[in-house]
Amino acid sequence: MSTSQHRLEYGLQTSGRYDSLLAAAKWAEARGLVAFAVPDHYLMTLNPEAPVPALDGLVQLGGLARETTNIELSVLVSPITFRHPAVLYKMGVTISDMSGGRFKLGIGTGWLDREHEIYGIPYPDMKERFARLEDALAYIAAALRNEAHIGEFYSLEKFTHLPAPEGGLPLLVGGLGKLKTPRLAGQYAAEFNCYPGPLNEFKAKIQVARDAATAAGRSPTDMMISTSGAVLAAETQREFDDLFAAEAATAGISPDELETHYAKRNTPRGTYEQVRQQLNDLADLGVTRFYLQTGNTDLDAVDTLLDAIMI
Repeated sequence: MSTSQHRLEYGLQTSGRYDSLLAAAKWAEARGLVAFAVPDHYLMTLNPEAPVPALDGLVQLGGLARETTNIELSVLVSPITFRHPAVLYKMGVTISDMSGGRFKLGIGTGWLDREHEIYGIPYPDMKERFARLEDALAYIAAALRNEAHIGEFYSLEKFTHLPAPEGGLPLLVGGLGKLKTPRLAGQYAAEFNCYPGPLNEFKAKIQVARDAATAAGRSPTDMMISTSGAVLAAETQREFDDLFAAEAATAGISPDELETHYAKRNTPRGTYEQVRQQLNDLADLGVTRFYLQTGNTDLDAVDTLLDAIMI
């Protein structure tokens, strides 16, 4: 189904074993969705004891690059704590090369403490993670221009990097930060992705990103504003309550814990009518793309949900 008549364009974000991921990506492409994204986590649930598979998202995207045709591929988002920016840059260029220029590299500070603790990955405080993110974005931007970069944490010699990514390597900056994240998105990114949170706060973040783009000599209208959400919705309130309880049980947490998690992100949830209004509110702020996050392998159910909520 084409999304051209809708206020928002839609992508799908999911995770899992590669075969199910491939089936979802091919379904999304056939459905006419504009993008397919995977997260980059080594722990895929708030409950580390829950038996939820976690694989390397960037490696999986390399496979999807060869087995899809026209859908945009993206990672939402890779924590700067996982990889040196040279590795991120080269992996991004490689996936771009394998996909014919369909890859967008998403980067953030990282936020899931427990996955770092389990795997022994260094996890600096938030101030340092933001400093590393800014340094890494400048590093990758310099690499794309074949320029040198000398930063606080990372350095790069002037060098002609081959191959150059087809059409460049668009960057996506995502995260919940109120000032630094949108500022960095405006300075470096083709797309700013943020969970909406309270709408007045989201509106302010979008303005920070646009002001930063202008200050960097970029057109703020060239930067896509996107958001993501699990989207729990049903025809009636009773059906929604049952769905919400089942989702919490699957995640291995209580309904109250799930509600706290969703409330922080202002995840669209409720009846179909309520969710359509929530999406309209986002479009009014300037959001043009929504990534439906789902761990649901029942693609018929996802199809039904999209038909019910698309605006």
